[in-house]
Amino acid sequence: MDSLTRRKFLLASGVVGAGAIATGAAGVTWKTLMDTASADGHPAGTAKTPKLVLLTLYGGNDGLNTLVPYTDPVYHSLRPGLAYAPEQVLPLDDTLGLNPVMKGMHRLWTDKQLAVIRGVGYPKPDRSHFRSMDIWQTASPSTPIDTGWVGRWMDGTAAPAEAAVSFESVLPPLLAGRTRSGACMGLGGLRLPDGITTEMVSAFSRGRTGDSPMRARAADVYADLIKVNELVREAEKAVPSDPDASTEAPATGTGGADALAAQLSLVARCIESNVPTRVYSVSLGGFDTHATERPGHEQLLAQVDGALTAFVNRIGKTENGRRVTVVVYSEFGRRVHGNASAGTDHGTAGPVFVAGPGVAGGFFGEQPSLKDLDDGDLKATVDFRDVFGSLLASVLDAEPERYLEGHQAKLLPLLRPE
Repeated sequence: MDSLTRRKFLLASGVVGAGAIATGAAGVTWKTLMDTASADGHPAGTAKTPKLVLLTLYGGNDGLNTLVPYTDPVYHSLRPGLAYAPEQVLPLDDTLGLNPVMKGMHRLWTDKQLAVIRGVGYPKPDRSHFRSMDIWQTASPSTPIDTGWVGRWMDGTAAPAEAAVSFESVLPPLLAGRTRSGACMGLGGLRLPDGITTEMVSAFSRGRTGDSPMRARAADVYADLIKVNELVREAEKAVPSDPDASTEAPATGTGGADALAAQLSLVARCIESNVPTRVYSVSLGGFDTHATERPGHEQLLAQVDGALTAFVNRIGKTENGRRVTVVVYSEFGRRVHGNASAGTDHGTAGPVFVAGPGVAGGFFGEQPSLKDLDDGDLKATVDFRDVFGSLLASVLDAEPERYLEGHQAKLLPLLRPE
């Protein structure tokens, strides 16, 4: 899925523009947060609060060339020209290994800071980018709905807008609730259309006596946008309280090779500065590898590997950061057979990676069989809602079925006991 297609998906999902922040947020500024700091210098309730970072790989990541079944002869026979030789992969055990470019994540595995959940998917898979990603972000495989699972958590907890922040150009459906939504703040801060000034937005945010409910809601949305933009920009400038934390300013590029690293660097700065956000959303596109897959896929995986490992290493230096969990997922895997263009087409199940200082490293779920396929595709062995349910329970201290449309999640012990 290229960047244009990804943007169309986000826009078509009903969450439009950087100002898509729902009402209900309390008036929060950077000064207000600092005024609530406790004696140890941390804002109340944030120093030891678990946080979640969701990393979306748009386009359908090829799981078989990411988590490689390097000793399986079927893998090699069905993917001539695409398969990696056993001596090329970075082994995790005697059957599975990581793509050769994922050296940083291999070190996280060795350090027991990386969990690999094998064969993740959902019932009756859909091979459309739009529908499949919609399913993952809403956690509703059977019926299309207009709220994301994080957005519903915000609804249920009356969370303020800054409780969930996306550093993407458009708010993902994942963070959209019915009465509340997360904040969307693209890299480089608030970008307004030509002819629109911050003074105009500020004017829009000031409601007047007698406003209709819709106009009052719109005013609150603009007010939230200004507050969260100020919150993030101040976090960028703040010096971390932990003397071991990095003070390097995050990159501010909006695309290219540094886009994911820039997003995660800004997340790290917010965590180091005690911003009270519980959920962050970042992403990288381009994983729709229909032709000449290996070089492009390796380049993308190298970006993920470099950005993710640098982030985990950085946050591990702070008290706040040691309670951060990162989840890496894509809307589907690729077909088992390679195609005639040295690439792969849309498939079904694939691996999900969970990383962080508090993660219980190792394998979860069963690796799908390459001999027992469903119309040429892998059969899922783990329902993706069990992954998200486990995160709701362990990171967000929430009841999974309440926010997963009643799904009774089989909880995975992804985090180490404290």
